[in-house]
Amino acid sequence: MTTVIDGKQVAASVIEAVKSATAALEAESHIKTGLAVIIVGDDPASHAYVGAKSRMAKESGFKSVQHTLPAETTQEELAALVQSLNADPSIHGILVQLPLPKHLKSEPIIQSILPEKDVDGLHVVNAGKLAIGDLDTGLISCTPAGAMIFVKRTHGADLSGLNAVVIGRSNLFGKPMAQLLLNANATVTIAHSRTKDLRAVCRNADILVAAVGRPEMVRADWVKPGATVIDVGINRVPAPEKGEGKSRLVGDVAFEECAKVASVITPVPGGVGPMTIAMLMANTVIAAHRAAGKPAPKF
Repeated sequence: MTTVIDGKQVAASVIEAVKSATAALEAESHIKTGLAVIIVGDDPASHAYVGAKSRMAKESGFKSVQHTLPAETTQEELAALVQSLNADPSIHGILVQLPLPKHLKSEPIIQSILPEKDVDGLHVVNAGKLAIGDLDTGLISCTPAGAMIFVKRTHGADLSGLNAVVIGRSNLFGKPMAQLLLNANATVTIAHSRTKDLRAVCRNADILVAAVGRPEMVRADWVKPGATVIDVGINRVPAPEKGEGKSRLVGDVAFEECAKVASVITPVPGGVGPMTIAMLMANTVIAAHRAAGKPAPKF
């Protein structure tokens, strides 16, 4: 019988642990965990994401600060705001909602956030710490960190002897996911659009992680029987059965057919998605503990 992972349920358990850690830190050290979110412009999807993050921060017991800047904000103004938050000891996590308006360069802004406050895990220092296996002082990018929780809850913390294949080599997900699997002793292959005979590579995977942004690309005959399949893709495809002009969300994995072959699989929606905000909260409370000189909670 195939296990379909309920991402909402796992995310809720992470949030409960975050709440406990937040309350304990405040009780012991009188330090309230602080998260600042910056959003520039009026992109509706970005505002929906930021609203969800701010709500979850408040629910977790954080001091939640949102800076909503007009679309015409200059690079210098945005940089100055980040610097002021870097210098604010009551803020432990800084998040700049991407994408920024076209006239702004996101990379210098992301890299100007102090690595210890970079709760998105995008700073080169945090990427470097992950690359050398330093999981105790770095912050890990939220989506791979969330996907890794699914892997650990299925296979345990030590993946020795297991083959893992990550389809996708993005800096946001593919590379950090591969590093996390490698740090857990899996034998890791990073596959991508230039990989020869991708199906054969995938069929060797005990753990198959798809993050390429191609709707339902991974078919049943790509999956090793009994494998764990983690689908990170979010693609909108036409759904004429729902009515004219309607669409539905699908992953990079053809769920219905792959679920018959895999032993564990994540759905889209409702799999990895809910974990991203949960891990953002986890990173923020980890950063707050480190700033206070306290042992950080593990998730």
